[in-house]
Amino acid sequence: MKNPSPGQGRDSPEATRGDSREKMEPDPLYNLLQLPKNVAPSRKEEELLQGEKKKYLPAHARKDPKFVELQRVLMEWVNATLLPEHIVVRSLEEDMFDGLILHHLFQKLAGLKLEAEEIALNAASQRRKLEVVLGAVDQSLRAVAPLNRWSVDAIFSKDLLATLHLLVALARHFQPDLALPPDVRVEVVTIESTKSGLKSEKSVELLTDSRTDKDQAPKDIFDELFKLAPEKVGSMKEAIVSFVNQKLERLGLSVQDLDTQFADGVILLLLIGQLGGFFLHLKEFYLTPSSPAEMLHNVTLALDLLKDEGLLRQPVSPEDIVNKDSKSTLRVLYSLFCKHKLKANEDGMPRGAPN
Repeated sequence: MKNPSPGQGRDSPEATRGDSREKMEPDPLYNLLQLPKNVAPSRKEEELLQGEKKKYLPAHARKDPKFVELQRVLMEWVNATLLPEHIVVRSLEEDMFDGLILHHLFQKLAGLKLEAEEIALNAASQRRKLEVVLGAVDQSLRAVAPLNRWSVDAIFSKDLLATLHLLVALARHFQPDLALPPDVRVEVVTIESTKSGLKSEKSVELLTDSRTDKDQAPKDIFDELFKLAPEKVGSMKEAIVSFVNQKLERLGLSVQDLDTQFADGVILLLLIGQLGGFFLHLKEFYLTPSSPAEMLHNVTLALDLLKDEGLLRQPVSPEDIVNKDSKSTLRVLYSLFCKHKLKANEDGMPRGAPN
């Protein structure tokens, strides 16, 4: 866990309240709804301006086993991802708010270098850092996740619900095979300050959907991408072309058109071999295929190799690759891109998914 930020050391009021935080938040305001109207909130944090709304998690909702399990899985995922950087998260509520860990996590997942100050020592700089990080996150997730479930204000105020929504979205996008607990729902109390006093409303918020890895395949990001953000397909192709050419350069090969140059399976097989550190015997495939049947043989062999490595999370028809289907070709190349994104080396191979 990170060192406490200035103003949050052991002798600060924040640290003094540390042991009782779990009991005090959000119970006092939640229980206030049952008290006479002349009872006012005792904590400054709970004072709302007129017309302002704020969400709270009741104590019993925080203790729900599935809600607790989701936090455990996400925390282990974050720690495993950041293990090479010797970063350890012990509390999603306390350790994510200032943008430092989110900064490292997003850079690791996306393979991007963000222009943000590495160390933020006061609240103003922490907030600026968080704004930069969340701006990049929102840009990356815009096509595949609702972005109104978190905000700079919510994350910076240590809103656990917003933090969980953000981490679930990152996990779904960058590691869709992560086994998150399905159908996690939590009761939420929304408090609104009105002219006549505090108004409350209970609702149930969905954190993860009801699918399971056994009965439903992960969401296909390419269906979402082609449907919701077709303008980004070109950028994704450029990123993957760069990745492919860096790996094929040592073979004296280059790719300009993903849709056509992978249709015969030859470059795809050579790329798989380069990434896996092996060469296929020329007897196993056709180096210069002269018929659709030979092309189909090559592509089928390539897909079988990917399936053996557990890379294809969505079914891909070899006929679609041979017929130059753009979405199918991208899906195959993206699986290789993700598999090797963390294997950064000195020649500058990209480490993350295209933005």
